[in-house]
Amino acid sequence: MSKRQRVAEAQAYLLHAVAWKETSLIAQMFSRDHGVVALVAKGAKRPYSALKPVLLNFQPLLLSWTGANEVKTLTKAEIMGLHPLTGRSLMSAWYMNELLMRLLPREDPHPLLFDHYKQALQRLAAGHVSAPQILRQFEWFLLQETGYGIDEPMPDFLEIDNEPQLRQRLRERIDYLLGRPLRTRTVLMELQHYARAY
Repeated sequence: MSKRQRVAEAQAYLLHAVAWKETSLIAQMFSRDHGVVALVAKGAKRPYSALKPVLLNFQPLLLSWTGANEVKTLTKAEIMGLHPLTGRSLMSAWYMNELLMRLLPREDPHPLLFDHYKQALQRLAAGHVSAPQILRQFEWFLLQETGYGIDEPMPDFLEIDNEPQLRQRLRERIDYLLGRPLRTRTVLMELQHYARAY
């Protein structure tokens, strides 16, 4: 049996949550110092739960939890700011979340990747750089950080002419690692095709 863990005020983001029992959620969190952790948020589905308005995707959180098993118990959550995302930026953020959930092992910390994820969300919310450029840079950094990167110098992500080739190479690498394409990437590509048609 593993040692009971007590974590206080860890920086984190909600990647995904599913209903558990009648009033609770199982939340997959990406934390800066503890990696991806599964937390049960007891009572989070109740109408007047203090957790309900806090556990939001893509928003910086400060979390506390305890537990010795694979799924820990969330004891406290605070929201630490807002990244207002809409439209394509929102879909891009979902894509990043799916990448993190599928490529990172549980409780394997990647503080630099966490910082890059936070920065990517801020850039998506600001809208100053196009979503594809932000995604290529995030994919590149994720692969490098997890040891699956491409052995060559970092490309210029702002160079629009390089984007299609870079996207194809990164997509092939990620699909190979996962064994199949990501669902959110398929949706993103369909949205791009739809936007070009109209």
